Amino acid sequence: MKNTAEKASQQFESAMISPMRSYAVAALNYYDQLLNTQIDAMRAYTDMSMEQARTWLDVKDTDSIKKAMESQQKIAANLTERMKGDAEKVISMSQDFAQQSQEMTEENSKKANNVVATQ
Repeated sequence: MKNTAEKASQQFESAMISPMRSYAVAALNYYDQLLNTQIDAMRAYTDMSMEQARTWLDVKDTDSIKKAMESQQKIAANLTERMKGDAEKVISMSQDFAQQSQEMTEENSKKANNVVATQ
């Protein structure tokens, strides 16, 4: 009776608990990376905005307006590039997480089928 209970406990651990733990670790890592990426992006966007605001505060004449306009064009180009890179990074992370999740699901389905087959 004791061996049966231990075997059932091990099967439950192998079929249910371990896969859920693996998925939880992968999900937690993904969301941690995603959050850090978003925080870094917001910091960079804020820095660019503050830099541009300071540039406009220095406007005193037509020459400084011209410089501010040129600066604004550079900032806009940098912002566009940064946003593109951030989007690509998030897409890549999401694809990796989806692939890991799919692989874990397939592996865990096989394990569950083996557990059922051995009973």
